[in-house]
Amino acid sequence: MPSAGLAPRRIVQLSALFAMFALFTAQIVSALLPNVPVFIAASAAGLALDVFLQYRDPGLLSLLGKVRFDVTVRQLLRDMLILVGLLRIDGINPMREQAPLLIALCVFYAFHFACQATAIVVRRTRTLPVVTRNIDASALRLTAAPPRVLARRAGHRLLTFSVPATAGLMVTAATTDAYWGGIGLGVSLALIGGGTVYLATWLLPKKRAKSEQKVMEWLDKWLADYRPTVAMYFSGGTTSAYQANMWLSTLSSVDAKPLIVLRERFMVQKIDATDVPVICFPKVSTMFSLENSTLKMMLHPANAAKTSQVLRIPTVKHAFINHGESDKLSSCNPYAKAYDEVWVAGPAARERYALAEVGVEDKDIVEVGRPQLAPIRPYSGAPTGAFTTVLYAPTWEGWDGNPGNTSVVLAGENIVRRLLADDGVRLLYKPHPMTGSVEPRAGAANERIMAMIREANTKRSGARPDSGAAAELARRTAELDKLTSTDFRVSADEMERMLLQGAPRGDREAAITEATLAWEKAYWASFPEWEHQIVTDARPAIFACFNEADLLISDVSSVVSDWLSSEKPYAVANTSGMSEAAFRTGFPTVSAGVVLAPGAEGVPALLESVRRPEKDTFVAARAALKEHLLGPSDPPSLARFNGAIDDLCTKADERRVRMESRLAAEIPSPRSAKEDAAEEAAQDPNEAEDSVSA
Repeated sequence: MPSAGLAPRRIVQLSALFAMFALFTAQIVSALLPNVPVFIAASAAGLALDVFLQYRDPGLLSLLGKVRFDVTVRQLLRDMLILVGLLRIDGINPMREQAPLLIALCVFYAFHFACQATAIVVRRTRTLPVVTRNIDASALRLTAAPPRVLARRAGHRLLTFSVPATAGLMVTAATTDAYWGGIGLGVSLALIGGGTVYLATWLLPKKRAKSEQKVMEWLDKWLADYRPTVAMYFSGGTTSAYQANMWLSTLSSVDAKPLIVLRERFMVQKIDATDVPVICFPKVSTMFSLENSTLKMMLHPANAAKTSQVLRIPTVKHAFINHGESDKLSSCNPYAKAYDEVWVAGPAARERYALAEVGVEDKDIVEVGRPQLAPIRPYSGAPTGAFTTVLYAPTWEGWDGNPGNTSVVLAGENIVRRLLADDGVRLLYKPHPMTGSVEPRAGAANERIMAMIREANTKRSGARPDSGAAAELARRTAELDKLTSTDFRVSADEMERMLLQGAPRGDREAAITEATLAWEKAYWASFPEWEHQIVTDARPAIFACFNEADLLISDVSSVVSDWLSSEKPYAVANTSGMSEAAFRTGFPTVSAGVVLAPGAEGVPALLESVRRPEKDTFVAARAALKEHLLGPSDPPSLARFNGAIDDLCTKADERRVRMESRLAAEIPSPRSAKEDAAEEAAQDPNEAEDSVSA
């Protein structure tokens, strides 16, 4: 269980905190006695432990900050106790020797606070109103970031630069010679003072970023030069980036000029490798610069709190494309009526909105298919090897905790147990990355399932790929990592990343596609065909697992809809408590697959139908359901997607023309001076005189 796995870590953390308070206690007692050896040991060990935890477990120390016992308070207390100890040690003259040390220590803290103030100013000047990727922003005078220990890590800076001072004062405590304390404090003063001066150089004109007004003027010019027509708008939390990433390949393939618009600064680095320009607008006021651009429409893969802000731009049309379709209520959210159009895969989604009655009119629904499903290979017949590869990909428990959302809790272990009992099965287990985030029972069941799979692997044996397969995988991994990531210095900040992620190569995505295919081939080749696999990393992606599997077992989710593009057999676990008939009626995506009860008794018969296609009674149903869910194969989905973009852009153009015409009709055109003079000359003299008198 997850709690059991976390227990040792919590014990270590509590032990570290207990050791810290024990060292403070020892330092107080030994300073008052005084006991020089214990005093020196406790003072040095306390600082060493604090430095270690600052670098290795800052989250633990943040808990102390919540009770106002932060790093500054701890170091001040530690230094105060050192001075008290020196005052109590015989042989050290308080007025002649300790007073200068006290003054030097006070100057050190003054420099520390000055450095912190400088760091705050530097960070503010380096925080631009927008963040970009794949855009040449060199005109903004972007520069490399200052060292992180100076600019962003006050606790690390204070403790690290305190080490020479503490070391010198400990030697003074041992020898009663203040000379050593002076040397240590001198080194610490030189470090903190020099660091402050060096950090301040980032405020000089050559390193200082341009003002917000200048940055926005530059962005307006870039938008005018690039002339985007369609953008994907995305806002969300740290774990939601996959909702946008699944549309990157489609966005980069459209005929229009694409753009990605984000709202959270951290999300800029969460978006996968792409050549499409990315702009993040953290503030609403800066985002409205898009109103004056050539942008005609926005695609929305998810509903977010900040979506309502961009819907206020009147010159842009909006289409909701979702991040996956299923029979769940979340696939027909009432919020969808806020968009100009709702783009769905096929007729099934149109029917779903009609039945839901959430305010989305049928005329606003456009069927575009699912362009990103192109990499999924079609069904090619029964398994030909010694093993039948089964992909078990359950969804997560959902925010409402409905037991029918995921099969992990009530059926997962039964499904896996019955699959592992078949010697001809090779299992791929790919749980949803958010499994257990809401319901602890789901997380616990997930851990037990993985333990079952690992144990089953210990009972199997056979030939394994040679070392060359592992070497090939390592080589392909390095190639793919190089293409999909950018190397940043540890100290790199937002501005430096903008500098390094400037104009794109142009051929990056084609190279990534080729490298990904090579990596997937090397990945599967690096494992023996008889070994079960637990897939929890981002690679291989779900579509790669689709292509490797002969059978899918899942829940009511978009995974089933996507799998149907292959027309391979599938099964859905029914943990809703509904009868099978009601389950099939309530969830149309189940109609062409086998329904498994929580006990998973139907697994043996399911495997038999996969191995012997003549026993598969759902072949025709899967083909029909595929078209019902995803639309026709001709024209291709990408062509339909491009057509929908053209149509909505045309509507945006027509609206703009209407608004301009209406505005021109409401505001009379300015009159020339000659026209005014002619009218005045033609005016009746008496009337003109009355007008002047008035």
